[in-house]
Parts: sequence; structure tokens; C-alpha cells
Amino acid sequence: MSKYSRSMVCVAVSAALGSALIAPLAASAAETQGGETGGGQLEEVVVTGFRGSLNTALAEKRAETAAIDVIAAEDIGKFPDSNLAESMQRIPGVTLSRGDGGEGRNISVRGLGPLFTRVRINGMEAAAQTGSSDIYGAGNNGRSFDFNVFPTEIFSQLAVRKTPSADVEEGSLGATVDLQAPRPFDFAEDRVLTLTGRGVFNTISEDLDPRASMLFSQKFFDNTFGVLASAAFQKRNIREVGYSAVDVLSANTNANNIGTSQNPIWLPFCTPIGWTETAPSPTPGTRGASEENCSSGYVTNPRSSDLAAYQTVYNLRRDSLPNVPGSGAFLPRLPRYVNSEQDTERTGGTLTLQWMPTENTNIVLDGLLSRFQVERRDNYILGLSFGRNLTNNGQPMVSVRDISFDEHGSVQYAVFDGVDVRSEGLVDQFVSTFEQVNLSFEHAFTDRFKLTGLAGRSNSIWDGPMRLQTFLDAIDTRNFTLDFRGGRETPLIGFGIDVNDPGAFAYQPSPDGNQTVLGGFSTQGKPSRNVTQIATFDLAAEWQANDMFAFTWGGQYRENDFHSRNSNLVPSQVPVQALPDGVTVADISRRITGLDDLFGSGAPASWVAVDPKKWRDVFAFGDMDFCGVECGAAQSEILEKVTSGYFMVSFDSGSDWTIPIRGDIGVRYVQTDQRAVGHIPVNAPAGAPFPTVGQRNQVDRDYSDTLPSLNVVFELTPDLLARFSAAKVMSRPELGNLTPTASITATTRTGTVNNPFLDPIRAKTADLSLEWYFRPGSLLSVAYFYKDIETYIQRITSPVVYTELGLPNALLDGTPASPTDVFNVSRLENTDGGPLKGFELNAQVQLDMLPGFWSNFGVLGNYTRVESEIEYILTSSGGVVTSSTTADLVGLSKNSASGTLFYDDGRFSIRTTGTYRDKYIRGIPASAGSDLQGNSDTFYVDAAASWNFNDHLTLILEAQNLTEERNTLFIDSVREDTLFQTDIGRTYTVGATYKF
Repeated sequence: MSKYSRSMVCVAVSAALGSALIAPLAASAAETQGGETGGGQLEEVVVTGFRGSLNTALAEKRAETAAIDVIAAEDIGKFPDSNLAESMQRIPGVTLSRGDGGEGRNISVRGLGPLFTRVRINGMEAAAQTGSSDIYGAGNNGRSFDFNVFPTEIFSQLAVRKTPSADVEEGSLGATVDLQAPRPFDFAEDRVLTLTGRGVFNTISEDLDPRASMLFSQKFFDNTFGVLASAAFQKRNIREVGYSAVDVLSANTNANNIGTSQNPIWLPFCTPIGWTETAPSPTPGTRGASEENCSSGYVTNPRSSDLAAYQTVYNLRRDSLPNVPGSGAFLPRLPRYVNSEQDTERTGGTLTLQWMPTENTNIVLDGLLSRFQVERRDNYILGLSFGRNLTNNGQPMVSVRDISFDEHGSVQYAVFDGVDVRSEGLVDQFVSTFEQVNLSFEHAFTDRFKLTGLAGRSNSIWDGPMRLQTFLDAIDTRNFTLDFRGGRETPLIGFGIDVNDPGAFAYQPSPDGNQTVLGGFSTQGKPSRNVTQIATFDLAAEWQANDMFAFTWGGQYRENDFHSRNSNLVPSQVPVQALPDGVTVADISRRITGLDDLFGSGAPASWVAVDPKKWRDVFAFGDMDFCGVECGAAQSEILEKVTSGYFMVSFDSGSDWTIPIRGDIGVRYVQTDQRAVGHIPVNAPAGAPFPTVGQRNQVDRDYSDTLPSLNVVFELTPDLLARFSAAKVMSRPELGNLTPTASITATTRTGTVNNPFLDPIRAKTADLSLEWYFRPGSLLSVAYFYKDIETYIQRITSPVVYTELGLPNALLDGTPASPTDVFNVSRLENTDGGPLKGFELNAQVQLDMLPGFWSNFGVLGNYTRVESEIEYILTSSGGVVTSSTTADLVGLSKNSASGTLFYDDGRFSIRTTGTYRDKYIRGIPASAGSDLQGNSDTFYVDAAASWNFNDHLTLILEAQNLTEERNTLFIDSVREDTLFQTDIGRTYTVGATYKF
């Protein structure tokens, strides 16, 4: 049975179980309601719960002139889902990107990722940053929004605006998302107090974690002034288990060239006994010619006598590299099992003061605080040699005893000798803090003229006090195996040693200047700190000229101030020190256990790893000194000042016309002034990519945009609406990409260069939709959208000699690279864009036309199809494109869908939701020999139920990932080799809400 079949079975089973539970409760509820109403006449029906939230959302969607979708709270302090991003995947066209632990982190709207989506909190643009593992892109660069920073309980509504209006601030190609915290006058009651507590259990971590929230609201002074406070707390112990390749490389990537640059002779691995070199150079080089030359000198590594296995690798060539042995043979760079544990604390709160002295005046002071604290502990057991070259005793020192490949060149089975095995650990600590305060007002001077304004400031602070990597090494192990046979997505890995034995590993200084590595540590640019400060001032006026036309005009000033600071360990403290006398590997280690049961795939039951706390104590890590830009650490600053003004005409023909028409047409003018500052460790030479030299590089620039927009709604019948929208839009580059800086990775001879002269991504858009509100609370709709993306931003890779990058040679000390080496350097550039088009189908059907308790059922469903065409420049040389490809936009899933079956009778509610996302590109281009990195398709099934025991107490039961779906990343569109796969398990939540 396929995973999709299993998922559909789970939906059916969940629905059947729900029906079995519903029947007696529904009967009881019907009896109660009948007894309460008797034969009297019901004057008003107030729909609450999940059904009520759907009705509220649908009413707002129908009333808007722009295309908008809304998710509203089911009850006081109760958002429908445990994660904001996970809520939004029920909206047509919205897909979810998950991060560490399987939590929803970012969204894409109609194929456009988080860079193209702006988020506003209480009406003010916001940025929110978290950290993550490298496979999920680490931290964002200042402008994107990570939804997992916030607890859902502090919000009452979110809205996704898919078409722009002149009065909505610019910056989005995909959507503008509005998050709204509750306010005192949202409630009919003078006083509101609710308390909610939950216990959260996960089947992988096997921990029961607490989650709690509260909301208090009180009105004063004859209901003219109100105060609302909310708070939420969640503690989670998350565990994620799986496999990672880090990368998949062709066998020639780290091969030994024993010839010359004009006449290369590539030896992918250690040549076997009896190998005769037939290339132009008659004498083999220093590696592979004898038993001694295939050994590190630390351990003897015998050469293989299997000519056939070596010949298999040697004969596989890519069409583009027919003269390079092994270029068509692909192996994992660092095949490894993964164990990731996270201790997280998420706290948040709001405080709102609202004054409404008359019905014409509304003044609100909103304050919001959220704090997300994480310690992530990653551990890996891996084969290291395939990711290292000759100068680190890497792949050329490995002997091949047996090997086979599939028809695309992906390794299926292999046995090696001379593989270095590493136990690696990483401790990453970070704290994400978001603070915002804003004052807004609205005052109607007359029935036809009103003034609105907003002033506010937010701080998004990402602090990373420690990112410590530690590792133990076993050199030149024999009988290392990889086994993908039988269609395995992840291999069975045999390490050839007892990885549970501390005596099998070493921790000591390198005996030969880091050619042989015997354990060590790295701080990887920590401590670090990113701060994004946003200040906004907004003033607008609206004049209702007559019953048909209203005029709105206004202006806005906004400052985005982004600072990034990294630190390096003082160079004198970098060399690995020997363990003190009397201290052994066993004394600084612990065991990683349980992956054999939790993940399977041949994972060991236990392996030895550095205990980071013990290691820090032994080597007095807390007393070590760090330095900043003076020793090569990255620092950058971006100050962006945005001044905008707009004029908009709103119109509504009313019922006088045969086909009533309403909408808005307007234009927005935006001026952007930008200052970018980056720090380069040494003076940049002539021809370097920056206009100034020295440690501090500053670039000042400005640009402007004129952005017209139109939204029109045709009321074909009272229940049938047609919408049309057209606009010109823009999305600015990530702030971190604008810094005038460069960086390199010596082990892979790669580099990156940012670009402070990047222009925004600009597009022309058009939307057309038809919406049929055929019953109260029900909708059938279809929408078509088209976006002509005129400009795009991508990294273009070209060969550059290291000395031309303007970086100090000292950065290569202790690495396998030299200053004369050619690095593959990716530079950010503006390129041509391409078209994006698609359609959405959406259904919300409440089955209240059915008899009896069946009338309490309902279904939600949507499907989105998106296509795009972007030309990606893969490589260039001397400014000339040498290779390119056409593919979908990064982050775009061609197909996505969501379906929900629910029952809600006002007292008992249960629902099951399945969400599907097609595979999508995560990065393009990929490493040498692969065209892209991608994410496989996923299908997640969640369920939730609640029972109003009485007017005060509600019981809650929730479940996420019922089918235990694994997220899989792959590399190369043809081979689709597994790059990363983890299991996050199922999560169950039990809780209760009490309303006083």
C-alpha cells in the first residue's frame, strides 16, 4: 500500500471514529437544545465553534473588494490550529514549509515563497527570525517571516490578501498576511477571563510537555475604555531522527589529479593492485601507486585487489565530461544517521488599551511580545572521506572493494576500505525575541470624512550565544558499506567498527597539520546577533463624496534597520588540544540510542558521541575569547527608508444598476533609500566586487516605483460574485543579501558574494475569480491568476581565483585550499524573470440541508495548480553564460490540495484535515553534477475535537501527523537521490479551557 493510500485510509478511519463518537453526543445535544427551546420561537441563532469561525471568515471574504481569505478564532483565546502557518495551509493557494521538528515555519502563496510575502501584525509590517539546521536554510536574512516564533493563542484572526490595493503597503508578489491580536471591544461581554491548559505528547521524544494560555478583558467607564491582556507559554522537548547525505557528489569531485591542468589524469579513488594507467602521463602520482601511498601513515590502509570495482567507477562518465573518470558516478558526500533533539520554550503576550469615547472615535494602543528560546543538539555518525580531497587524506585514500550503480549513476551498493568514520555533535542555542508597540486611531469628523493613523515600532532580535561543533574520529576503517538496494530511499550504512566503543575513536591534535584529523571542535561564527528594527508612521484620509464614490489618500514613512554581527574564536585558541592527563574519550562522551527502533534503515542501536557539557568543562570553553571583524568575522548593516504616498477611488453602484459593481482603483508611489554596510577583513584589490576598499564598505543608493492597482467586484446575482484585479507589484531583496560582503568555504572551494545593487523583483499581475455563495456559510469558487515576473534574483556561479575575492590569505590557513586555487563563486545578480500562472478551486459546504445530526456535518476542500517558467543561469565565465536551464520558481509546488471533514453541533466538534503538497525546488543550481535540490511531495493528516462540557468548561483533543509522514529532501531532478529524511512522529494534545 502506498503512503497516499495509507493516508486516505487514515482519513476514513478518523472520520468513522468521529461519527461513532458524534452520534450519542449529538443526540444528547439535540435533547438538551429541545428542552431549552421547547415550543417557543427562536429569535436568533448564534453559531460558535469551528462552524462559527468559518461563517465569520466567509462573511469577511464576501464583503471585501480584494481577493482575501480569513481564518478566525473558534472561541476566546482558541485559534483553530497549534501553529499559525499550519492554519494557513487550509487556504487555497497556500502551502507550508516545515522546519526542525516538523513545525510549520514559512508559507508560499500561489507558488511564491516567504521572500514574496509580507506580514503585518496589528496593521504594521513585521519581520520575525528564528534559527534552524543548515538543511532548512539556517536563519533568514532579516525580511522574511518565521511564523513559529509566535504562540497562536495571542492572535484572534489572520487574513491572507492575495490582490493588492493602493492603500496596502507594497512589498508583496504573493500575498500580504495580516495577523490581528484580540481587543477589548471585540467581545460583547464587559468582562472576559479564560484559562487553557494542555499536555502535548510526541511518539518520538516520548515526553509530555506543558502548554498554557490565558486571556483577560475588562471594559470601564460606561464601556468607553477597555483593557485586554493575553499570555501564552509552551515548552517542548522535540526529537527528530533520520538520515542525511549533506550533498551527493560525483566521484571525480574530490578525485586526485596526477596529471597537469592541461593534461589531467583523474583518479577517483585509491587505484587497486594491478591498475595500469593508460592516460598520457605514463607514471602515476603520489597517491594510489603503492600500499603506503593509500595509507595516512596513522593507520595502514591496504590497496584493494579488485580491478572490476574500480573500473566500474572509472568508466562512468557524464556526457558533459566524457574525459573525466567517475564524473557520472554519484555517492553521498557524508552519509550519516541523524539524531536531533530540541528543548524549546515559546512565550508570548499582548496588552491592548482601547478607548472609544464615542462611536466616531477609536484609539488603540497595542503591545505584543513573543520569545522563542531553543537549544538544538544534533548528533551524527557518518563516513567522512567521500567529502574530503587528497590534502585531508580523503576520497583518494579510499579503496573500492565492491560497487554497483543504477542506470542514472546513483550508487546502489558499495564496500570500501580506508574510510574515516566520525561521530559529530552540534549544540546550537538561539533566542528569537519579537517586540512591537503601535498606536492607531480612527476618527470620523462627519458622516462623510474620517482620518486614520498609525505609529509604531517593532524589534526582531535573533541572539545566537553558542554554536559548538565537536567530533571524534576513527581513521581508515575497513569494510564500510552503503546499501540502497531494494528501492531504499535511505541506505543501510555499515561503519566497519563498533561505533558504541569509545576506544574506537580518537580526540587529539592532528599529527600532520590537519591532513589527518583525529577529533576536534568548531564554533562556526558564534556568538552572533541579528536585529531588525522597523518604525512605521501612517496617515490617511477618506472622503465619501456621494453614495457611489469615496476618495482615500495618504502617506507612509517606514524605516527598516538591519544589523548582523558574528564572532570568531580568537585564532590562538582554534588548534585542537590534547585531552588532559588521565582523561579519556570515555570521560567526555555519552551515548546516542534508539535510532534502530525509531528510524530503522540499519541505524545503530547506540553510538558514542561527545557530551558537550563535559567537553566544555574539560577545555574551559566558557573562558575562551572571541573576536569580531578584526579577525574575519562577518558584520553588516542595512538601513532602508521607504517613503510612499497613494490615492485611491472606491466605488459602489449599489442596487440601482442591473449588475451592481463595487471596487477600488488607485496608484501608489514609493521611494526607497538604502544604505548598505559590510566589513571586509582586508583591503579589496582592484577588480574586487565592491566600489570602496578597506574594512568598512558602504554603498548608498535609491530607487522608486509607481504601482497602480484595480479591484472590481461584479454582483452577477445576490449570491454570485465575479472579481477582477490587476496591479503592478514589487518585492524587495532580502536585507542580508544587500550587504557588500563575501565569504568562502575552503574545504569545497566555494564562495558567495552579495550585491548591494540588487533591484527589487517586479511583476505585473492579473486575477479573475467567480464565487457562488449558494447557501449560508457555504461557497464554491474558482480563480485564475497570472503574474508576469519581469525581474528575478539568483546566484550565478563562475570560477574565480581566490586572490581576486579581496579576502585575506590567512583565512585559508589550516585548510586544504591555497590562495592560487580556483573557487566556484556564486554572485547575486538580477536576471530576467518569467511567467507564473495557475488556478484555484475552493469549496466550503455546510451540510445543514441534511436531516437530523447529519446536518451538523460539513466539508472544506481546495486544489491549486501553479506553473512557472524561470531561466536559471547555472554557470558563467567572464560575464558570459556557459550553462542555463529552465525550471519552476524555487519553492513552487505545481499541485497542492487540502481537505477537511468536520462535525459541529455547537457543543461537540470534530474534524480531520489532510494537506498535500507536490514536490518543489529548494535550490538551483545544486552541487557539481546535479541540477537542483528539491523537496519530495508530502501528505499530512491532522485531527482535532472539542466538547463543551458546559458553559464554562471545554475539553480539547488534537493529533498531528497521524500517518507519521516523513519529510524527504532530494538532489537532482533525474536521479532524485535522497539528501535528507527524518521522522518527527505523531503528536497528541489533551487539554481544557475554562471560561469564568
